[in-house]
Amino acid sequence: MNWLLVFIGGGLGSMTRYGVSMLVIRYFQGNLPIATIASNVLACLVLAVVVSISSNPEFESRMLKLAVLVGFCGGFSTFSTFSYETIQLIKNGNQMVAVGNVIVSVGLCLILLYKLTK
Repeated sequence: MNWLLVFIGGGLGSMTRYGVSMLVIRYFQGNLPIATIASNVLACLVLAVVVSISSNPEFESRMLKLAVLVGFCGGFSTFSTFSYETIQLIKNGNQMVAVGNVIVSVGLCLILLYKLTK
């Protein structure tokens, strides 16, 4: 059952990532990889909310954690794409945009998790 929960959550997270990418590509253009930033920040937001909720003993659910934290957030967030896009920015001579990408992506995700999981 655990494998199935992670599989379903991961599939839903991957599809959500694809949907976010399509929406962002449709409405935003530029050097900064907004789709990846949006996916990672939204995945961190979901993770923070679920961690906050599940820290309450009344709402703790191993199944929820497996499906959402491991599966969905794992499929939705994209550290490998973030890393690749950052390296491409550097290789294309956009060092400052690459630094901005790292600061915005990591900063927003850490702030979200810190603020929402107190």
